[in-house]
Amino acid sequence: MENASIDNKPDILQRFFSLKGKVALVTGSSSGIGREIAVSLAEAGAILAVHGRDHDRILETCKIIDRNHGKASPFKADLMETENCRKLTEDIFKAFGRIDILVNCASINRRKRISDVSPEDFDEIVSVNLKSQYFLSQAVHPIMKSQGGGKIIHIGSLNTFYGLDTVSVYGMTKGAIGQLTKVMAVEWAADNIQVNCIVPGFFTTPLIKPLLADEKKEKWLRNRIPARRIGNTNELVGVAILLSSDASSYITGQNFVVDGGFLAGGSWNRDEV
Repeated sequence: MENASIDNKPDILQRFFSLKGKVALVTGSSSGIGREIAVSLAEAGAILAVHGRDHDRILETCKIIDRNHGKASPFKADLMETENCRKLTEDIFKAFGRIDILVNCASINRRKRISDVSPEDFDEIVSVNLKSQYFLSQAVHPIMKSQGGGKIIHIGSLNTFYGLDTVSVYGMTKGAIGQLTKVMAVEWAADNIQVNCIVPGFFTTPLIKPLLADEKKEKWLRNRIPARRIGNTNELVGVAILLSSDASSYITGQNFVVDGGFLAGGSWNRDEV
């Protein structure tokens, strides 16, 4: 019986986790977490629509996927303009004839105290972090519904649940994403569309480079995280593949925290290295 179980494992993995033939749009996949997720979904068999605002960096992601024998096509769009969300969706649908997975990873931040945030700062962050996720999801919904279902994955933040200074607008958008995940999951459950959110902790991405460059803040981060280290972006891909695959067909409306234990609590000795 043990040998039979071992022999069947590849079939089980293919059955539940293979993304072969699925078309996935990962916004913000020209770098950072978005790139890591895009490359990993391609390794699991998905055909990737790689999105970003910098054409050269988009092509870099496509080349990585190509080197790994995956399939990827570049799509450039500025998601600060809401009308580009629908156009991007239409372009991808024309190219592939379907969209099975949407990962809303595009995100920006401006670290300022509330008193220093301008209306332009506010509008820019809300447009990319919240409006684009909302209207891209709205645009792919009829496509996924007509196909019999789909997967939408939002990318949140520790700020979805945890307050930090100098990120008021960013934190507001990420908090809203947590609630949007639940509402979309409820509204679209009947269409067999699962909507979930990945909530990353502190990872080695361009967004937190300024924090890691500050010795005091970097030390605070490491001591505050029970795992005592900053996460590597490849540690996010497992949950991304899960939520993109048939293995998550009965999982919807959830926020999946991947943070090395940050939100779980702290230590009495947190000031020690």
